[in-house]
Amino acid sequence: MTTLPPPRPLVSLRDLRVELGGRPILRSITANIGRGNVTALIGLNGSGKTTLLRTLVNEYPHKGTVQFHCGHDHSRPYPEAVGYVPQRLTLDARLPLTVGDFLALTLSRRPLFLGISKKVRAKSQAMLERVGVPECLNVPVEGLSGGQLQRVLLALALEPQPELLLLDEPAAGIDFKDQKKFYELISSINRETGVTVLLVSHDLNMVQAHAHDVLCLRDGAIQCQGHPTEILTPINMQLVFGAEMHMFPHRSGA
Repeated sequence: MTTLPPPRPLVSLRDLRVELGGRPILRSITANIGRGNVTALIGLNGSGKTTLLRTLVNEYPHKGTVQFHCGHDHSRPYPEAVGYVPQRLTLDARLPLTVGDFLALTLSRRPLFLGISKKVRAKSQAMLERVGVPECLNVPVEGLSGGQLQRVLLALALEPQPELLLLDEPAAGIDFKDQKKFYELISSINRETGVTVLLVSHDLNMVQAHAHDVLCLRDGAIQCQGHPTEILTPINMQLVFGAEMHMFPHRSGA
């Protein structure tokens, strides 16, 4: 049986350390994020997963090295575009924004009170169709379900086409049936576009089904890393999550 070589890295982390408020959050993280892969970050709450994502978009100062091996024209080291879907988005319910308004704030420099151009509206509709919610264009943002909101945020993160897509527990607060569809959508986008995906997830069954690589964090350090079939074992999961951790397969209708 021929073993394929690992993909070239899109991002290399070397001895990455982050302190917040004088407290170490990430400790000597060394890893590669494979180009074109879906890489899952797993670990207990507080293990540093969100901090790692936010460090990659320069929200936190760090020590060590974060190196990007990309740029569409290969002339500069930073990605042409990074898409980011946060775990939660808090919007002021007093703002009467529709999804179309919300997307136009990003797509257009024209103030909303002047109206939305036909070009921007058509672009917004195409973005929503790409993520499976074309019916949401005129829906108030505050009226979206959890699953619909995450797809709208994903639509924004995919515009313009990113080289790196960061997803922080993108299926949190979504019903199981819609979670499965959401992960299938991410996997489909990865296959079709080749975008490199780094996502945080607590759903190990979905990680096993859709990730190419897994990074396990505990107390801000990498506990283990590798292919899901190698990493998602009872012994490793007990090391990462504790002695009571077990994996249970989902069953339809359960």
